[in-house]
Amino acid sequence: MRAFVFPGQGAQVIGMGRDLAEAYPAARAVFDEVDSALGEKLSALVWEGDIAELTLTANAQPALMATSIATMRALEAEGVPVTSAAFVAGHSLGEYSALCAVGSLSLADTARLLRLRGQAMQEAVPVGEGAMAALLGLDLAAAEAVAAEAAADGGVCQAANDNDPAQVVVSGSRAAVERAVGIAKGKGAKRALLLPVSAPFHCSLMQPAADRMAEALAGTAIAAPSVPLVANVKAEATSDPEEIRRLLVEQVTGRVRWRESVAWMVAQGVTEFVEVGAGKALSGMVKRIAKGAETKAVATPADVRSLAAEG
Repeated sequence: MRAFVFPGQGAQVIGMGRDLAEAYPAARAVFDEVDSALGEKLSALVWEGDIAELTLTANAQPALMATSIATMRALEAEGVPVTSAAFVAGHSLGEYSALCAVGSLSLADTARLLRLRGQAMQEAVPVGEGAMAALLGLDLAAAEAVAAEAAADGGVCQAANDNDPAQVVVSGSRAAVERAVGIAKGKGAKRALLLPVSAPFHCSLMQPAADRMAEALAGTAIAAPSVPLVANVKAEATSDPEEIRRLLVEQVTGRVRWRESVAWMVAQGVTEFVEVGAGKALSGMVKRIAKGAETKAVATPADVRSLAAEG
């Protein structure tokens, strides 16, 4: 049994998706439609721009989604439909890519929502006042204890991404997150390091962004997905459009329960996880969560043909 999984922020690289767009007209059409929806040549930034500009949240989010959907369209052109999977899931912004892939959101709406989401997240907390840190070698319970201790002296510090059994990301006020880095090292973390992000995602400081997304999503058509979505904040599958709408709002401030989501899919019988789009970060997490699972990262025409050849 297969699941398609869609990457989140951090996977972006200049040039991503370009060879797919050159090899598959359906992939090229994705970038053209995203450019049209945003009223700018995002594709030019993705393929030949500056990595610092691409990494800006408002650019990275629609760019990574476009790359994932272009990859999915290339797979479909080779006879691998999204419905060959039992479930789809995405990491943070990747959840929007997943919903676009299964027809819940139109491509144009997804691009516009992610541009807004990126802007709203960036504007929710002034630059420099928030931070995120990866705690390596600690499980969720240990990371939550670190976060609570760090927040006890003031500010916000919360477990934001439960990525795998030994990687939890905390998010919140810069001073509190910096305290968490020091506390984690004293509690046996192998490493604890601040992440190069521009805002403290998936914590209560993002409430202004959640409010803006609630307003935008209220006016967006959401259809039942052709394949059930395993939602970040629920870590279980849903196919209900109104629940999807609510969960996308909760996701802005809520924890990305990736470890639990993968474990839930494995419990349903998923044995193969196909990462669709840029990077291989999710494949690495899956391997640490589900030791026996097979992972494949699809990002190039060769990757697409290889998966198609397997059927």
